[in-house]
Amino acid sequence: MSLSVAYNTARSSLLASQSQMATVSRNITGASDPSYSRKIAALVTQGGAARVVTLRASDAALLSKMLETTSDAATQKALLEGLEKLSQTVGDTELDESLAARIGALDSALKQYANAPDNSQYARAFVTAATNMASSLNQATSAVQAIRLEADGKIADSVARINDLLAKFEKANQQVVSGSALGADVTDAMDTRDNLIAQLSEEIGVTVVPRAGNDIALYTDSGVPLFDKTARQVKFDQTNVYAPGTTGKAVYIDGIQVTGAEALMPLNSGNLVGLVAVRDDVAVTYQRQLDELARGLIETFAEKHQTDASKPDLPGVFTVAGATSVPAPPATTGLAGLIRVTDEIDPTKSATGTFANIRDGGINGAAYRYNPDPDNAAFSGRLYGLVGEISKERTFDKTLGLGETVSLREFAQGSASWVESSRQSADQSLNYRNTLLGHASEALSNATDVNEDDETALMLQLEKSYSASAKLISVIDQMIKTLLNAVG
Repeated sequence: MSLSVAYNTARSSLLASQSQMATVSRNITGASDPSYSRKIAALVTQGGAARVVTLRASDAALLSKMLETTSDAATQKALLEGLEKLSQTVGDTELDESLAARIGALDSALKQYANAPDNSQYARAFVTAATNMASSLNQATSAVQAIRLEADGKIADSVARINDLLAKFEKANQQVVSGSALGADVTDAMDTRDNLIAQLSEEIGVTVVPRAGNDIALYTDSGVPLFDKTARQVKFDQTNVYAPGTTGKAVYIDGIQVTGAEALMPLNSGNLVGLVAVRDDVAVTYQRQLDELARGLIETFAEKHQTDASKPDLPGVFTVAGATSVPAPPATTGLAGLIRVTDEIDPTKSATGTFANIRDGGINGAAYRYNPDPDNAAFSGRLYGLVGEISKERTFDKTLGLGETVSLREFAQGSASWVESSRQSADQSLNYRNTLLGHASEALSNATDVNEDDETALMLQLEKSYSASAKLISVIDQMIKTLLNAVG
C-alpha cells in the first residue's frame, strides 16, 4: 500500500468516525423525545469513496399495530366517558333518587293512602311522590340531551383537530418527499410525520400506505382517502340545540359520509366513532327507555270509563299537555321530558284540584269516577286498584332489550342495570385495549427508540476508531517528513 492510499484511507475513516459520532450525539440528545426515532449512520461506498448515510430506525408493522390499538382505545375512552355521565342520571339508589326508587316511593305512598283514604296528609304525600317521579324523568331527559349536545361539540373539536393535523402532515410529507429527491437527511421530518399520524389515530382510524420516494398516503380504517398528495377536507356541521327528537349531523370526508346509518363507508375506530356512538346510539337508547317508562306510568294510572267499555281510557294522575288518550307502545320520542302530574289532584295547583280525585277517580269527568258515593271518604277501591296496577306486569317495547312483559319497577331497574352494564363493559374494553396499546408501544419503542447505554458504548468504539485514524495520519506524516529529509 502506498503512502497516498494509506493517507486517503485514514482520512476517510477519520471523516466517517466524525459523522458517526455526530449521529450518536444526536441520538443521545433526542433520547428523551418520545417522537424521536434512533438515527443510524451507515457507511456506503460510492465511486470508490466511502461516505456516511443517515438512516432511521423504523418498523412499519409495529407502527401499524400501535395506530390500530390507539384508535380502538380512543373509541372506548369516549364511549366510557359518555356512559359515566349517563350513569349519573340514574340517580343514587342509596338516597332513593333512582327511577326505580321513585316508583317504590310512589307505591309506598299509595298503599299508605289506601289504608287511610280519608287522610289528606297521606294524599299530599302521594302527590309529592308522584311529582318527584315526573320531575326525575324530566331532569333525566334534560341531562341526556345535554350529554348529546356535549358529544356533538366534541365531534366538532375532533374534526377541527383532524383538519389541523392533516394540514401539518401535508407540509411534513412535502418536506420528506422533496428532501428525499435531493438526497438530503429527512429523518427528522419523517419523525414529525409519524408523530402527526399517531396523533391522527387518536381521533380516527388510520391506514398508512407507503409510496415511492418516501411519500405516504393515508386512508381511514374504512378505506376513505384522508391524504393523497393533498389533505382531504373533513366536514361537520355542529348542532347547537338538542331535543329528544333531534338527529345529529354526519361527518363527511371529501364529500363521503363516514358516520351515521346512511354512511356507506363508516368509520370503525377513533375518538370520533366513540363520540358519535354516545350521541346517536347510547344516549338515544337510554332516552327511549325513559320515554317507555313514562308511557308505562301514564298507562298505570289511566282512568277507565265506568259505564261504556267502548270509550277510550284517559290519562289520570300522570299526563302530558294536550293528551287525549293513553299513549300506546312504543312511546313517542321525548315523552319522559313532557310527563307531569295533573293539576286536578293538587288543590295548590288548580281551583278544581282536589286530593279526592286520586281516591275516587273522575279526573276526566264524572263518567270516569270510580267512587259511586261522593260523600264516602272511606272509599279505597280505586287506590288498591292502582296499587295492583303498579305491581302488575305490562307490555313494554321489546326492542329496548329490557323484557317485553315486566312491572314498572322491574323496567326501571332494568334500565339502570343496562346503563351500568354498558359502562362496565366499556371500562373493561378500555382496560384491555390500553394493555394492548402498552405492549404495542413498548415493542415499537424497543425497535425505534434510543438506548443511551448502547449509544455510549458505540461512542467509545468510535472514539477509538477516530484515535486510530488520527494516529495513522500522524505516522504517515512522520514517514513523509523522514522520506523528504532523506532525499533532500
